[in-house]
Amino acid sequence: MTQLEGIAPLRTFILKVANRCNIDCDYCYVFNSKDQTSRHLPARMSVEVARAAARRISEHATTHGLRDLHVVLHGGEPLLVGPRQMADLLTTLRDGIPADMNVRFELQTNGTLITAAWLDLFERYEVVVGVSLDGPPTANDRHRLTHAARSSAASAVRGIELLRSRPHLFAGLLAVVDLANDPVQVHDYLASFDPPVIDFNLPHGTHDDPPHRDDPNMPEYGLWMSRVYDAWLTRPEYQHSVRMLEDIVALSSGVRGSVETLGLAPPASVVIESNGTIEGVDTLRSVEEGASWLGIDLLSQSFDETMRHPKLLHRHDGKAALAEKCQSCPLVEVCGGGYLPHRFSTARGYRNPSVYCADLEYLIRYVQGSLRQHGWSAQTPAAPSP
Repeated sequence: MTQLEGIAPLRTFILKVANRCNIDCDYCYVFNSKDQTSRHLPARMSVEVARAAARRISEHATTHGLRDLHVVLHGGEPLLVGPRQMADLLTTLRDGIPADMNVRFELQTNGTLITAAWLDLFERYEVVVGVSLDGPPTANDRHRLTHAARSSAASAVRGIELLRSRPHLFAGLLAVVDLANDPVQVHDYLASFDPPVIDFNLPHGTHDDPPHRDDPNMPEYGLWMSRVYDAWLTRPEYQHSVRMLEDIVALSSGVRGSVETLGLAPPASVVIESNGTIEGVDTLRSVEEGASWLGIDLLSQSFDETMRHPKLLHRHDGKAALAEKCQSCPLVEVCGGGYLPHRFSTARGYRNPSVYCADLEYLIRYVQGSLRQHGWSAQTPAAPSP
């Protein structure tokens, strides 16, 4: 039995095609966190690195018999590479991965640089686009300002409206939760753009550097998201999914979720930096300097070799990798102990409950309680659709 038997292969490959950004989000784990590695990496990914990435992705997919792959173009702000370089990167990736593999290309952007010319390029290469926006202008501009401390909201909305003109390219919206913003107002504003998906991320925090709370004795983030849940259900015309909430429904019913922040399924993604180095969970940069560093380069090492790295192997330990409190918790199959960076403390490493433990417990029980009112039970094969 090899060290990789029984370990799920990688299916999502996140390429940091740009390591600069045209706005200055104060919560950014890339540029405004404890780890400043990105500032010393190449500003743009080269065609040579993209070619090596395509070769390694193809090698990994062939070895493990994969036919469906997900390639995410990320940053920084990926549009800063410019249309010509982006076209070269996409051509290299597309030509370097066998045609019989189904590759879904996605790009995550702040939306401020989107133009019709960019949409033409995305259409040509079949790239779907997600946009980060935290809500109405006042909400968005609490954290997402330009380097000159000016609003980025109008430019982002202009980009989203352009994207809406070609809805087949619109992957969805991503917002970071801020307790200062009204959850219903934020949700309904984002829903007004008719995205297929709204993702809500909890702000990064650790036990050494916990997230802001107005009342530390209350599950304020869980309460905030429960109000989003109610707003989502209130209007039957809403067709979008809210990924965190749908995953809670799915995991509560014994179905695997789609995000790495919940559940016990091992992550199936890996990050490729602009210089070709590989990271497992790049959000670990919010934890401490070097937390995401593996010391692996795709130019010389395969993804199978990457998966043998101790920092990645532990992701497959399931409950055994969690704190004792989490292992005995009745909600562990849904919560999964919380997102890895949110478990960290200097004293105990990652063997802690999430800093959002109380919030996740409140939200999961709130959603499950709502489902039970509609006749759902834990033995039901699938929960009713919201």
